[in-house]
Amino acid sequence: AEALRRINEFNSQNMATIVWAFACVCWDSHKFFSTFGSAIVERLGEFTEIGKSQVYLVALYVQITWRDVDFPLSHHLESLRYAYTQEESAPSQLQGDVSAMLEQLGWSHTEEHRTVEGFSL
Repeated sequence: AEALRRINEFNSQNMATIVWAFACVCWDSHKFFSTFGSAIVERLGEFTEIGKSQVYLVALYVQITWRDVDFPLSHHLESLRYAYTQEESAPSQLQGDVSAMLEQLGWSHTEEHRTVEGFSL
């Protein structure tokens, strides 16, 4: 991939966006994610909280896809998760609509649930 050859040309936000986009399309290249993961670890101090949030989602994707591989970002999951979860979340419109429908059906529930990974359901 061209991105691997040009990895040193990218700033931290470019790196976060690239690996996030490749994870979104379920790119199946451990080498790609491992190479970018190593570069990200080396420059993690340059990343904004938004960039770290994107990288956190990538780290989860890699962890699920290649369970037996020691991915470079695996040792930074807690700090990346913190960046992902530090901003107060609000239920989405869809969550609100589903909650209202469940109320109409008489189903007692919690409108928003946070998973241990930080996802809002």
